[in-house]
Amino acid sequence: MTKVHLTTGALVLSAALTGCSLSGGDSASEPEASQGGGSSAATESGPVVLLTHDSFSLPKKLLRQFEQETGRTLEVRGSGDAGELTTKLALTAGNPDGDVAFGVDNTFASRALEEDVFATSDVELPAGAEDYALPEGGDRMVPVDNASVCVNVDDAWFEKQGKTPPKTLDDLTEPAYRGLFVTEGATTSSPGLAFLLATIAEYGEDWPSYWEDLMANDTKLAKGWEDAYYVDFTQAGGDRPIVTSYDSSPAFTVDKKTGESTTSALLDTCFRQVEYAGVLEGTDNPEGARQVLDFLLSEDVQAALPTSMYVFPVRDDVDLPQDWARFAEQPEDPATLDPAEIADNREKWLTEWTDVTTR
Repeated sequence: MTKVHLTTGALVLSAALTGCSLSGGDSASEPEASQGGGSSAATESGPVVLLTHDSFSLPKKLLRQFEQETGRTLEVRGSGDAGELTTKLALTAGNPDGDVAFGVDNTFASRALEEDVFATSDVELPAGAEDYALPEGGDRMVPVDNASVCVNVDDAWFEKQGKTPPKTLDDLTEPAYRGLFVTEGATTSSPGLAFLLATIAEYGEDWPSYWEDLMANDTKLAKGWEDAYYVDFTQAGGDRPIVTSYDSSPAFTVDKKTGESTTSALLDTCFRQVEYAGVLEGTDNPEGARQVLDFLLSEDVQAALPTSMYVFPVRDDVDLPQDWARFAEQPEDPATLDPAEIADNREKWLTEWTDVTTR
């Protein structure tokens, strides 16, 4: 997702999302990524290498704070999106290119666990984080942040047209919303895959029929989030007032005149994504890796997540930014699927989805 702020008659767009998280932001700066392999030396003050997705972003002052407090240099290496990161970690399991990894989400967690990517660690979870722990593998993968992919609507557009916006997944197949919905492709986009999983969680084995109805209702498929939100969504000048985005998106479409958000997330359509971190099996710097896990779970980093990566913290003792507290409402009961079920069926589901959406 991209940070979107609606001013009087104008959209200020900044920062782009390439995975579950968002990169950029007013307090964020891209950490330098380096090339090359090999984990760091196992010294008490030696460098520690963090492998992550390309959307990882934290304020430089926080990265410096880690280095000052631990005496270690933190080297951050981007590895594509969450899927690419997981694949690279699986291919180097036991002989990692770094010491610790962050960004494997719940849709890819099973593969990382099956490939023994992560070693056990005894990190103490802060209050609230336990709610996001994996049912299996919680001793190897630590929850760091969460966000839900939800259908969003342009309330301002619907009000102007004198129409009632949809509320449910079923509504999206109704004639009243024909040609109004754009969503990302499940094979080309992380939120697109999450939306597909939301429909699978909702309709079970009948999900292909739902997608047949959705496509018959002139639903548009975009390659990725930026295309869907920036090109097709009416808030950015497009012609479709319904889009797949995030539960936090309404916090970035606040009208400065009214102080109210002009969009809403449909909280009955959401699929929750959780991102995890873990010590890499085979690292020769497990202590440095462990310190990074503690750092990611620290109050300072958790408080920075909304404005630096546009996701919610897992700690329940940090304050959200004002607009988040007002407009970034999280679903109480988002759709979920067992990570093992996703791992077992992902390729089959994507093949079926491609067949349905290309007829």
